[in-house]
Amino acid sequence: MTVHLFTHRDCLFHDNGKDHPEKADRLRMVWHYLEDEGFEDIVRHDASLADEELLKLAHTPAYIKYIKEKRPVSGIIQLDPDTFMSPGSYDAALRGVGAVRDAVDFVLKDEGKIAFCAARPPGHHAEQDKAMGFCLFNQIAIGAIYATEKYGLKRVAVMDFDVHHGNGTQAIFEKNPKLFYASTHQEAPFYPGTGHAHETGVGNILNCPLPEGTDGSLFQREMTEKVLPALEEFKPELLMISAGFDAHHADPRAGLKWVEDDYKWATEQLIEVAKKSANGRIISVMEGGYDLVGLAESAKTHVKALLAA
Repeated sequence: MTVHLFTHRDCLFHDNGKDHPEKADRLRMVWHYLEDEGFEDIVRHDASLADEELLKLAHTPAYIKYIKEKRPVSGIIQLDPDTFMSPGSYDAALRGVGAVRDAVDFVLKDEGKIAFCAARPPGHHAEQDKAMGFCLFNQIAIGAIYATEKYGLKRVAVMDFDVHHGNGTQAIFEKNPKLFYASTHQEAPFYPGTGHAHETGVGNILNCPLPEGTDGSLFQREMTEKVLPALEEFKPELLMISAGFDAHHADPRAGLKWVEDDYKWATEQLIEVAKKSANGRIISVMEGGYDLVGLAESAKTHVKALLAA
């Protein structure tokens, strides 16, 4: 299977400041690893620049105006304890949203069935009216809603295996029965402190918190017993993945102990779900991952599994 990679050099120019873990080298490293032998079937696309109307699918006009006006002419400004903006941040975030919108257009027009969006900053912590957790705009939520509004899809699902709960995606989805959100993540009080099992939205939210220190075996059990059956019952017409790679055992910012084969296994299972109800259509969106080698090796394993679909 051909995998279509949507990315852009503008995403390198979002600067969080010296020693911040969410840095441009994350994206450079993933690009480098995806140039290895065996990845010749990746087709690379420059992501378009999203417009403000697209942002309004998931964010309030007041919030969009706030972020636009906060972008600095020089230097770096702080939005919350973890989230910063530099002169290049706004366009980088718009490229990330554009990448997912382009992928939705590409996949749903039957030009290609599988896409991987590699951009930064990440997005799944951004709420309707709040930047947090390194995130400015919630690109995967925008893409999912875009798929329902432009293409009339009745069921779009997001599976999020980032080590942090995607509070923003959950908040945006939780009252919309066309959207389904499932997450495996390190349990609270780990950041952002949300993602409890009792948070179920309108029956369209499934959270599987995992204890600190556990390896991928518990993740695979939760996926097998809870997530995969729920996804199959929902019957998504498009399956999207918030692909965070910070549950990797080498990641310095978390406490789960996954290895690359856990990401391979999860990707293979999600491919089978997509084949059953979505004509194999998958859009994966890079989220976290802060050990450079762990991130790149895991992303490489994930994309290799997508190529084998």
